[in-house]
Amino acid sequence: MHIVCLDLEGVLIPEIWINVALKTGIKELKITTRDEPDYDKLMTRRLKILKENEITLPKIQNIINTMDPLEGASEFINWLRSYTQVVIVTDSFKEFAMPLLIKLGNPFAFCHNLKVSDEGIIIDYVLRIKDMKKVTLQKFKEMNYESIAVGDSYNDIDMLKTADNGILFRPPVNVEEEYPNFPSLKSYKDLKQTISNIFCF
Repeated sequence: MHIVCLDLEGVLIPEIWINVALKTGIKELKITTRDEPDYDKLMTRRLKILKENEITLPKIQNIINTMDPLEGASEFINWLRSYTQVVIVTDSFKEFAMPLLIKLGNPFAFCHNLKVSDEGIIIDYVLRIKDMKKVTLQKFKEMNYESIAVGDSYNDIDMLKTADNGILFRPPVNVEEEYPNFPSLKSYKDLKQTISNIFCF
């Protein structure tokens, strides 16, 4: 039995925080897990900025509702699901991800959650489990799945290391250069071919 675990942002959808930064004009929100390896430090900074600028969850969700999956992503995931089990493993949040997951055909996804005040202010984030991406791959391995993990950022590296086969997809140059042991692919066509070769589709 085999399974493919995919990161969401950067692999199937655009970076949500970058879109929020562009719509709000707050440049610091462009910093993502492609730039900052410490996820807690990154999220603490983001929540502080949102509070200072009175940016509520509904405002962010309105921005997300204008977004679409990356070109070719829906076709890719439909193709992949026709051959094998697929799980999205993301450090994004259910409150952010759901509209875009629906546009992708609602694949099964592990997400974190947000704590939100009655006024719509995001006051904290709640991890589903610490090191969720790594733990997810460990558990699939315990169940005797042969696994492929696909990601693009620092927070995906432990997942890629834990999988039987780790693949970087459209990573930034800094991540690609720091982890040359993972194949780095730029197109869904190449990603399809690589997965097909590994699993012999």
